[in-house]
Amino acid sequence: MFKTFRKYYRYNMPTLPDRFTKREFGFMFFDKDMVQRHMGFKAPEELKRFMSSSVPSHSYYSTAYYRRPDAPTMEEKGWLGAELIFDLDADHLEGAASMSYSEMLVRIREEMITLVDSFLFNDLGFDERDVNLTFSGGRGYHAHIPKMNVLSLGTQERRELVDFITCTGLNIDWVFPVKTTVISTFKDAKNTSDHRLIPPEDSGGWRRRMRDGLKEVVDDFLERDAKELKSLYPSIKGVGNDTLRNMCQNLKDHGGSIFKRNNMAGLTATTQKYLIQIMATDVAPRLSGEVDKPVTPDIKRLIRLPGTVHGKSGLRVTSITRDELTRFDPLESAIPNTYTDEPTKVTLKRGYEFDMNGQHFSLEGETEVPEFAAVFLVGRKVADIGYLSEHRDSLFD
Repeated sequence: MFKTFRKYYRYNMPTLPDRFTKREFGFMFFDKDMVQRHMGFKAPEELKRFMSSSVPSHSYYSTAYYRRPDAPTMEEKGWLGAELIFDLDADHLEGAASMSYSEMLVRIREEMITLVDSFLFNDLGFDERDVNLTFSGGRGYHAHIPKMNVLSLGTQERRELVDFITCTGLNIDWVFPVKTTVISTFKDAKNTSDHRLIPPEDSGGWRRRMRDGLKEVVDDFLERDAKELKSLYPSIKGVGNDTLRNMCQNLKDHGGSIFKRNNMAGLTATTQKYLIQIMATDVAPRLSGEVDKPVTPDIKRLIRLPGTVHGKSGLRVTSITRDELTRFDPLESAIPNTYTDEPTKVTLKRGYEFDMNGQHFSLEGETEVPEFAAVFLVGRKVADIGYLSEHRDSLFD
């Protein structure tokens, strides 16, 4: 790995972040169990010399700008502001432990597309030119927003953005408020009726998202039986089948009109109750975005430096456009340009199957693979370089 990384850094320069001299840098190495940070560089050539001579296994830079990025303590650095960062890593996905590496990459790419299109571009109003996207080199993606009007945001404001995206603390009564209607008045007594309002079609953000989600729920009640509904919406597993059938009939009679009137006045109290329960418990979490919650509020974060190589995969930390994100396959497009097809001996620790650089590999035991695959396998700790049998024989030479 060290020799392969050294060859890469001899011919490749990392992508320099804006205001490069105001950034702190940090590195990890193959022969040291530590992070070397509090580093700053005055010129690109200085960084290139460091990379090619020191050969880090992992390279980072600060999302923050500092007056003195190489100062030894955070207090001495002089914080000037920080990019807004969103980090998605596949190890946070539900069921990640049972996924292959390739499957994780596909799933986390889908989550990144949702984050970018639905939340960053749509709800928060950022332009595609405002958002710099990066494949992390490992199992995820980063979105960097260096716009001037976000640099001064504090930890609390950034945490609120995370809460918005992840649907943390969503008030269902704010989305579907209760309206009380007076039906009749007799002396001092009033006969009233309560019903839920539905966000109008021109709503934005979570109100529009929940309106669309409610439409899908109503469609499911019109098309599916009680067993299927309980499977789709676990919050109603304890509801009786007769109740669900009555809800289905109620929605068949009035479901089409509730979105024209933007209220549930035609539905029974029971139907409204369970629809709201489904929306709050089952639907809202599914509509939320995926982000690494501790990363975004951290205004002094170190993050992967684009154009460097990830020590646990051998893949390049790669800047991409939104269009490229749609079909981006790291095992095709994030392979460093200095890796070769030269046959390399490896010993698999377990059977392993994957596709990389247009080739399919199904491996076990001692075998030869192209150099690009060998670096990936060793980085993923699936294989060791060389044949163990040769190593054993050498012990008795």
